[in-house]
Amino acid sequence: MQFQEHKHPNGVVWMSAPVISLRHGFSTRFGGVSTGMLESLNLGSNRGDKPENLLENYRRLGEALGFDHLNMALTHQVHGNTVRTVTQRDAHIFGTPVPYEADGIVTDVPGLALICFSADCVPVLLCDTKNGVAGAIHCGWRSSVADILGQAVSAMTALGAEAEALCAAIGPAIGYCCFEVGSEVIEAAESYVGTLDGICRPNPQSGGKYFLDLREANARRLVQLGLRRENIAVSTECTVCSHDKYWSHRYTRGQRGVQGAVIML
Repeated sequence: MQFQEHKHPNGVVWMSAPVISLRHGFSTRFGGVSTGMLESLNLGSNRGDKPENLLENYRRLGEALGFDHLNMALTHQVHGNTVRTVTQRDAHIFGTPVPYEADGIVTDVPGLALICFSADCVPVLLCDTKNGVAGAIHCGWRSSVADILGQAVSAMTALGAEAEALCAAIGPAIGYCCFEVGSEVIEAAESYVGTLDGICRPNPQSGGKYFLDLREANARRLVQLGLRRENIAVSTECTVCSHDKYWSHRYTRGQRGVQGAVIML
């Protein structure tokens, strides 16, 4: 199922997946006020951006997607597999640190927007609209092989979600074409999802290195967890190849901003 591109009059450009019926979006680099290497829609508070730029960037994103930028819960990503169930008490106060560590957050609170962050890693948005549960999950390779998606589905079902009713959007991330990894990552991925047929190939230009389709590995894991394949949308955009549109840590060698994946009940 194809993702769709949108542009708001304020300049914000974002992607959405029709499989998700809730307000949601995957941001791009476009539409913000940050400058220099962070130009323009940087959402990362740890990149040296000015607080007033960040606040305006979030305001513009909220205006575009239809959520209150002052009523959001954020991930605090450490490349682990912790998924936190957030409530209204977890609404973030701009200018303060996030007081917990979690690479994924889930909620059943309407109006509380959830956001996770990426700049090559795989962002996954989850929702069960029938039972009113949503999640935003950062799936870097370490979080992925530690089964953060299993933790997320478990946390969502504890809130009343049903795996067969869950829909998932796997957003723009480093693609099969560019995600070169060592054998230790391949071994971990095999332990995580089983066979890697069709999503792993050796790089003939680099001995002992492989290319891995991490988005498809996560899609396969979601099916294992009970989601229906037709309820899973996978972006085909590679953040490295499309570095002019998305922030890419690998392409810029760390000189970059951060994009976000947002969802709200």
